[in-house]
Amino acid sequence: MKQFNWPVRVYYEDTDAGGVVFYANYLKFFERARTEMLRSFGFEQDRLIAEQNVLFVVRSVSIDYLKPARFNEQIDVSAKIIENKKASLTFEQSITRQQDLLCNGKIRIACLDAKSMKPKLIPIAILEQLT
Repeated sequence: MKQFNWPVRVYYEDTDAGGVVFYANYLKFFERARTEMLRSFGFEQDRLIAEQNVLFVVRSVSIDYLKPARFNEQIDVSAKIIENKKASLTFEQSITRQQDLLCNGKIRIACLDAKSMKPKLIPIAILEQLT
């Protein structure tokens, strides 16, 4: 399936007292890469809610922290769909600095009806673009 890469600069606000990226901020980087991936295919999340009543939410996360990223470093965040089901997508994501793997994880995203917050089939137009 298609892989999306998104370059990121580590800002001071991303780091903790030890001078490395705070662990929860890796999840923010993953989230932003998935959002930018959707956007690159023409899907804006606010429009999906308003026009198609579709909401994507994180269902589960598994993450491994291997090496730290530090202030002012340029890192790359990747997102790749490794599994698609009727109402969910599983992403494999990683963060690298040049060729050095810093962090990787799997994130399962559920598709919900934005009003009822119940599972909803992923629209075929979205699946066709992403997979």
